[in-house]
Amino acid sequence: MNIFFMMIGGAAYWFLVTKVTGAAEPWDAETYWSVWYPVSFILSALGGLLLKRRGWLAGMMLTFAQLPVMWLNTGSGPLWLIGIIMLCALALPVSIVSAVSGWIAARPQPA
Repeated sequence: MNIFFMMIGGAAYWFLVTKVTGAAEPWDAETYWSVWYPVSFILSALGGLLLKRRGWLAGMMLTFAQLPVMWLNTGSGPLWLIGIIMLCALALPVSIVSAVSGWIAARPQPA
């Protein structure tokens, strides 16, 4: 159930980004690299803590949650495949952060 809520929360986050910035796609926002993408690292780390051993999924889900937002705002077109490839690249560092936080949450606590 956590995974479902993370996907919905991720889409809501990126939808908020487009509404606040006025950009059709989250990464078209002027502050994407300085504000919104870095915040996604923090959100992914928190998601990793919740998912523990599956923590790496939090980063993937949050990053790929941009896809439905982009589709709703701009539709699909000839650059759709390039967008998916770009999301794969953007998801890697975020997923590493969420995987590490999940690993920290899942490791046995000393007695």
